Amino acid sequence: MADKNITAEDLAHQLRAVSVAEFFEKNRHLLGYENPTKALITIVKELMDNSLDACEEARILPDIKVSIKEIAPERFKVKVEDNGPGIVEEKLPLAFGKLLYGSKFHRLKMSRGTQGLGASGAILYSQLTTGKPSKIASSTGKEIHEIELMIDVNKNDPKIVSHKEEKNSGKWHGIKIELETEARYIEGKQSVFEYLRQTAMSNPYAKIIYDGPNGKVEFERVVKEMPPLPREIKPHPYGVEIGLLRRMLASTNARNLVGFLTSDFSRVGRGTALQICKLAKLDTDRKPHDLSHDEMEKLHKSMQMVKLIGPPTDCLSPLSEKLLEEGLRKETKAEFVVAVTRPPSVYRGNPFQVECALAFGGELPKEGSSQLFRFANKVPLLYHASDCATTDAVVDTDWKRYGFSQSSGQLPQGQLGIFIHFASVWVPYTSEGKQAIASYPEIVKEMKLALQEAGRKLAVYVRQKNRMHDRQMRKELFEKYIPELAESLEKLSGDKKEKLIEALEKIIKKSAIKSEENEKEGDGREPEKTG
Repeated sequence: MADKNITAEDLAHQLRAVSVAEFFEKNRHLLGYENPTKALITIVKELMDNSLDACEEARILPDIKVSIKEIAPERFKVKVEDNGPGIVEEKLPLAFGKLLYGSKFHRLKMSRGTQGLGASGAILYSQLTTGKPSKIASSTGKEIHEIELMIDVNKNDPKIVSHKEEKNSGKWHGIKIELETEARYIEGKQSVFEYLRQTAMSNPYAKIIYDGPNGKVEFERVVKEMPPLPREIKPHPYGVEIGLLRRMLASTNARNLVGFLTSDFSRVGRGTALQICKLAKLDTDRKPHDLSHDEMEKLHKSMQMVKLIGPPTDCLSPLSEKLLEEGLRKETKAEFVVAVTRPPSVYRGNPFQVECALAFGGELPKEGSSQLFRFANKVPLLYHASDCATTDAVVDTDWKRYGFSQSSGQLPQGQLGIFIHFASVWVPYTSEGKQAIASYPEIVKEMKLALQEAGRKLAVYVRQKNRMHDRQMRKELFEKYIPELAESLEKLSGDKKEKLIEALEKIIKKSAIKSEENEKEGDGREPEKTG
């Protein structure tokens, strides 16, 4: 008997909406849960991002505790506790039990998290692999609210399993979260320990206590100064695409086009708004909601044609050269560190800023390739280095100018640590896993300029150190043969050997002092600038 043909009506009955939670449950790799090893790092990362962002916004020096304990083969209990401002009771379930729920996605200002997927994604993965609820405690300084939470995947809504309220005699404030998950724990370059070490490097004002399977480690804060708090800005006309412009026109409260352009965008004054309307051949009193598609396209094209000042840059919160140096020196134990913070720049209407630091010598590995530390909005990037703009910038820089060997297409060789921080209101990650920065030409260019500036400063130190080493080697060589030379001169001149040795040592010492003076005079000379 032939199979019945499927009709359009049959297909229609099969159609249904998919919730965000259900989508990510089946596509966990998009959130960074590609394998058990990376899953553990991703959980810690997402919870740490929440804690650090909350503390910084409240201007509280972060004290964060992280605990990972194996409770069964490839099953771990993860706890993260912070001293942030906490979350009020009514928002607690939504903040952790609803994907794409948060306060950062709509704001144009620098922050670690933006999409409202981090902590809720970690809870979803925990629930998927163990079937158990997560425990969350929160206090704003008053009573402590503790809930056990699961996510209703079909509805993308929180499901509270239990809720209890406790007295807060110690006036603790912050968030504690505990969950179980299937995972694999490793040591090395892509491990939880390395992630926390690099987090301490890029957040030297934070204290992090890590209680892991191999014991407890404390990353002490080295400074009590926090970067400035970034301010929210409005979209810049150069960074708005036609689809976003359509939505902004539909939702604006402005009564006419001039009001829309001046109130809903940054860097647009009344004169510029009139110019945009004139170029688009649109009446300045037109209501934004009434524009046709053709008129929207004309308006969008005109917005790109006028000359505008770049967007405000107080939406960024760079680390600063001082904090960069302190953080890198503490975690690498290098003998010399130099840092550079570039002036803000723009890609697609979005402001960004590049910082870099170079660490040399000390306890850095003496053999093999240099170490590259990549960061975006103060968050370490441990995976997909080959796909990242930071790697492209480092590889494209000519490190031979600065005294380091380098093979074509490779990182430089030597006792060198390279730290690159990319700060932006919107980091162009290559995927939802947020582990690599897209290689936009303007971004790579700024990274190379920062590396070149830091490289020139490092080269001065490296050359000076090499000269001192060479001078010391020559001095030791001469000193080695002084007794033999004095003995020969004694036979020729008749002077006593001891007197000749003393005279020769004075000559060597005088020569060394002269060499030092000549080097000091030349210390300010740098290699030819590039870029």
